Amino acid sequence: MSEKKSLSPSRVLRFGVFQVNLAAREIRKHGVRVRLSGQPFCILSILLEKPGEVVTREEMREKLWTDTFVDFEHSLNSAIKKLRAALGDSPENSRYIETIPRVGYRFVAPVEEDMGNAQSVPQSAPVPVGAGSAAEAVEPRHRRWPALLGTSAVLIVVTAGYLMWSRAHDSPKAPGGRMTVAVLPFENLTGDAGQEYLSDGLTEEMIAQIGRLDPEHLGVIARTSVMHYKRGQVQLDQIGRELGVQYVLEGSLRRDADKVRITAQFVQTKDQTPVWSREYDRELSSLLALQGEIAQEIADEIRLTLGPSRPFPASDRKPAVAPSSYAAYDLYLKGRYFWNKRTREGLQQAAEYFQQSIDKDPNYARAYAGLADTFALMGSWSYAPQIEFMPKARAAALRALQIDDGLAEAHTSLALIAENYDYDWQTAEREFRRAIQLDPQYATAHQWYAECLSFQGRYADAMAESERARQLDPLSLIIATDHGAILYFARQYDRAIDQFNAVLAMEPSFSRAQYLLSYAYTEKGMFSEALAQEGAGKWHQSDGTPVWDVLAYLHARSGHQAQARSEMAKWEQRNRKHSWPSADVILMAYVAMDEKDKALALLDQSYQNHSISLTTLKVEPAFDPLRGDPRFQDLLRRVGLAK
Repeated sequence: MSEKKSLSPSRVLRFGVFQVNLAAREIRKHGVRVRLSGQPFCILSILLEKPGEVVTREEMREKLWTDTFVDFEHSLNSAIKKLRAALGDSPENSRYIETIPRVGYRFVAPVEEDMGNAQSVPQSAPVPVGAGSAAEAVEPRHRRWPALLGTSAVLIVVTAGYLMWSRAHDSPKAPGGRMTVAVLPFENLTGDAGQEYLSDGLTEEMIAQIGRLDPEHLGVIARTSVMHYKRGQVQLDQIGRELGVQYVLEGSLRRDADKVRITAQFVQTKDQTPVWSREYDRELSSLLALQGEIAQEIADEIRLTLGPSRPFPASDRKPAVAPSSYAAYDLYLKGRYFWNKRTREGLQQAAEYFQQSIDKDPNYARAYAGLADTFALMGSWSYAPQIEFMPKARAAALRALQIDDGLAEAHTSLALIAENYDYDWQTAEREFRRAIQLDPQYATAHQWYAECLSFQGRYADAMAESERARQLDPLSLIIATDHGAILYFARQYDRAIDQFNAVLAMEPSFSRAQYLLSYAYTEKGMFSEALAQEGAGKWHQSDGTPVWDVLAYLHARSGHQAQARSEMAKWEQRNRKHSWPSADVILMAYVAMDEKDKALALLDQSYQNHSISLTTLKVEPAFDPLRGDPRFQDLLRRVGLAK
């Protein structure tokens, strides 16, 4: 038995997704406070004093129930029940509190001390595992951003909590020996919200400029993660901890007719010391050249920081071919602004702006690459047949590379087309590798390549690429969710569930994480938890109708065949009315209802339509009942996924 260690009342402890502050009598889940007080919290404290050891019921009575007139048994059972409810635990499936019949209880999860949040810890305390605090942030002296809205403050607290938890568990590790920089969102000081695309575009361009300096020694955080700090009052040392960066570039943009003023400041995060700051007044038409000028100043400072023993070689990556006019570049920025929204309406607007940019400059390769990116995602977001968009995506990507063969975005789009439309896995892998070679800091290329590898059952390689994407874009919801999807395909359901829950702690309405969490629960036989996700998420299609196909699958897997058939009938009626292509999940529903002939017929139809649903054929657990059927094996061969 291990030696008993008395807990200091100032200690902060972590287990699973929870963090307990003993002094404040407070417990948080993913950074969000959980309502737990009185005797349940006291019981938790007693159990945490001796993790892994049995605490008898008599010990608890002596410490908490000295009044002889109290119904001890009822009070203890009630307190334990409340504690388990707060932790999401149960006697049947104990993750934290194990019942020892007629004796007492034992805390079974590993307990770690969070040194980053402890108020006073002895010198002999263990080495900290976590990092940072989710406490309320104050505004740094050098940042003058508008006051944060209440909802944004909650988001920042939740995000900070998630980051602390994820770094202590299944989080990406910063690569050793590299300096990492975050380009924080440039502040739009024009007074016109319609100019957000310009300040956001400047942020994205600076990320690209710095990213091509020296990928071996310098990492730059991707756009999605830094946008979490837009208009946020967060201290730079906290940003440094959350993103794992040593420096940030921050600034603002003002626009007056055809003039632009940009302020930029390069700051060390650990002590918020400015390395340099500049102010630039330029013609708007020279914005592209100005971005290169700022990037070069950063390169010079980093070269000095690395010192003579760590040379900072010039990158052999060619900069993208500049547009012939600022108007074409301006339209391109608007296209990227709407493309990043990742909605059906946003993609439609993005396609319009990219096309307008091309009309202004028919030789602007990046506009073609943007159009290729947009069309490559259209099928997934609009429920229209892929055959309607993928040929357009291919034409745009090939035109972009004809003009400039060094565009990583265009190679990535070609890879996605080869994977999702042609089922050509060799070409997809070659193009993904080429994109990563051209731009090792392009998080989307690593993310989609990881997905491609996982579809082939190459899970170790897929996880390595996914980890790299997460290092580059640690706050991206879609990258974090796709990481969980790889775990799900690999049948690591517990880890997948933890990953999806972490995403939903950051954004409870993120539908892809909700769906996949339900599927992971289903494979674990946790059907009530799977169906509960539908109620919590209020799932709907883009036209507002319920996701009857998902509900049919979940009910069928849980044994509610009548309810499954009812949901299936609603889906079939809507599908006939709208002439929409077969959804991925309805295939799974037919399998779950043991209607294999219908499922195989739909799979063959999906093959004729070049459907994206066939990419998961080899690894989707829901298709396991079909694997012994020769028709299924023939389909695997046709899509290039046979053994």
